[in-house]
Amino acid sequence: MFNVVLIEPEIPPNTGNIGRLCLATHSRLHLVKPLGFSLEDRQLKRAGLDYWDKVEVQLWDSFAQLQSNQSSPARYFFLTTKSGRAYYDVKFEQGDFLVFGRETKGLPESLLATNFDNGLTIPMHGTRSLNLATAVAIVLFEAVRQQR
Repeated sequence: MFNVVLIEPEIPPNTGNIGRLCLATHSRLHLVKPLGFSLEDRQLKRAGLDYWDKVEVQLWDSFAQLQSNQSSPARYFFLTTKSGRAYYDVKFEQGDFLVFGRETKGLPESLLATNFDNGLTIPMHGTRSLNLATAVAIVLFEAVRQQR
């Protein structure tokens, strides 16, 4: 099982779509507050379709709280446009955490600075970023592909 972490997500349909991706890949979705919406949001549930109630979601007050609640040493990978290391250059392992930032700002600079060696990027041309759900799908399905 992989873990997808969304730090301060802002757009309900993105989180709903990511929830479906997590369900389809038997992954856990971690949401780090503050959220830009309610978990009862109509758009969140619409994007998650009738699958949203089946998604394994954990809600955290902070990223530090998420990390401190892991029982075994875990690997965290931080997706950012500020890394030169491509996501496909990593050998993913079951239990890895794939950490994504807010739609409008990405991951906090302080988190990137303290985790620089674990930063990953999705190489792209002609644009500075991708939709959050698209980015999660690209990296998560590569991790799943490597395990099959």
